[in-house]
Amino acid sequence: MSLVYMKRIKHIILFSLLISTLNSCKIQYGFTQPSSIEADTFQVNSFENTALLIEPGLTRDFKLALENLVQDQTNYTLVNNNGDLIFEGEITDYRISPTTSTSSNTAAQNRLNISVRVRFFNTNNEEDDVEQTFTFFYDYAATAQLTGTLKTTAHEEIFDRLTQDIINATLAKW
Repeated sequence: MSLVYMKRIKHIILFSLLISTLNSCKIQYGFTQPSSIEADTFQVNSFENTALLIEPGLTRDFKLALENLVQDQTNYTLVNNNGDLIFEGEITDYRISPTTSTSSNTAAQNRLNISVRVRFFNTNNEEDDVEQTFTFFYDYAATAQLTGTLKTTAHEEIFDRLTQDIINATLAKW
């Protein structure tokens, strides 16, 4: 065999080893369906808004955020009724309040708080049932109005945290 041919084979082998090493070491972030919960389907019932301040479309947006996260992080199939796993509850708080003030006693920053009471039922195993309230917030400048993209961003960030906390408490049991 020629020296050039041997070098090419050596490079191919080293490259293959490098690729296989990188593939085996890759880090995967996310959540897979927990083995402790035997189920095939899930449903998310409407979350009634019982907060003093009613935000139009909030119940729909929260329901969709929870459905999407469960679908993204598990192998469960979304159904409209007769689900093995059932999420339901209420949006119990939607409140804007000042968090910091300026030297002239005006608000420098506001906080949007959203709280959700969740009831989770595993129809295959009642021991997995959970009832818990989850709360998260979004801070923004007091000079800004909570409308448009600011409101959309605030809702998305709060929903991301709330839904992940719900998944962790019900499906991952963290």
